[in-house]
Amino acid sequence: MTPHIDNARLADGRLVRLSLKAGRIDAIVPMEHAPAATSAALDLHGQLVLPLLFDGHLHLDKTLLGLPWMPHAAGPSRESRIDTELHLMPHLPLSTAERAGHLIRACAAHGTGTLRTHVDVEPRNGLKALEGVLQARADHRQWMNIQIVAFPQTGVMRSPGTLALLDAAVAAGADLVGGIDPCEIDADPKGQLDGIFAIAERRGVGVDIHLHEGGELGLFSIREICQRTRALGMQGKVTISHGFSLGHVPESRARASATLMSDAGVHLLTHGAASHPLPPLALLREHGVTVFAGNDNVRDIWSPYGTGDALERASIIGWRADWRTDAQMLDAFDLVTASAARAMGLPFEGIAVGAAASFFVVDAGSVAQALGAHPVRRMVVREGVVLAHNGVVCEGGPRPLGELVRAT
Repeated sequence: MTPHIDNARLADGRLVRLSLKAGRIDAIVPMEHAPAATSAALDLHGQLVLPLLFDGHLHLDKTLLGLPWMPHAAGPSRESRIDTELHLMPHLPLSTAERAGHLIRACAAHGTGTLRTHVDVEPRNGLKALEGVLQARADHRQWMNIQIVAFPQTGVMRSPGTLALLDAAVAAGADLVGGIDPCEIDADPKGQLDGIFAIAERRGVGVDIHLHEGGELGLFSIREICQRTRALGMQGKVTISHGFSLGHVPESRARASATLMSDAGVHLLTHGAASHPLPPLALLREHGVTVFAGNDNVRDIWSPYGTGDALERASIIGWRADWRTDAQMLDAFDLVTASAARAMGLPFEGIAVGAAASFFVVDAGSVAQALGAHPVRRMVVREGVVLAHNGVVCEGGPRPLGELVRAT
């Protein structure tokens, strides 16, 4: 049976029939031209159908989802959070794979189909966190496409042995090499950046660097990252996560950095942190920088907040950027769809004939309304398989769409 989905509202407002076959969209027919269905059909009654979302920055290994509520224990500094995490995480009653699985399924229920997670790789615990996330990724192949960044949370040069661990992490299955604040954390930007870029070049993978450094110090690190990206021909394979310094400096300085990043093909990831000025996202996009978004910490040692909802995160970022018009809200949506796919080196098919039947359904009349209200996802489908219904993952695991059609 070829399932039909009738009265599906597309982003352009059209009401259509979606015909699915072998996990892909076989046909899109305006409802006024659709013949009577020859097989069972699911009627959406005008609900909006949108492509699955991309979350460009999470920490699957850190989440506390699946555990009873734990009051926030870390102090306000980054060092306190790192130390608290190192002491508490090994003693949690759920494994990394189990906790990561809870967050993967939560993201799926909100309509995310692809995510990039940073996973701690450091001398004290070695590759244990990575092994747990690799297991969770294998267990959830039908749920989610997952990229893994080997993340040196405790620094690189100040933690002897970390470069070897990062290399081993990529050999074990990580997709990118991470870094963190080469000036503030390591006080050796040349050592850290030369080291991680050398691994990336040798292994043929990308780089994604946490850059919290503010002001001119952060701009210096951006210049160093861009220089290495261009020298090694890695345009389009390097991301700066956060880039808070771009929001700390005068517009002229941010504009110069935007030009450097655009010329080097270096992307910017933002999660709209409340603790720092937001980078000038519109300016960066105008200069050709690919800007995308992610949730970052979701209920973990670093933050008690977060749901794993990429649409909600795009809404928060749009609110912080003061993007109010429908056109600006479409820009916010782009941060978790087309631009995110481009930054992650992946295709973005959208809702089109021949594309994977991967979408979610919401009670909204437009993308802007969905972004403003981020309503419950009525249905989440990935490659023709239903992952969640009415905001809850399917009991017993993913279900063929045909079963849901027959049940209605």
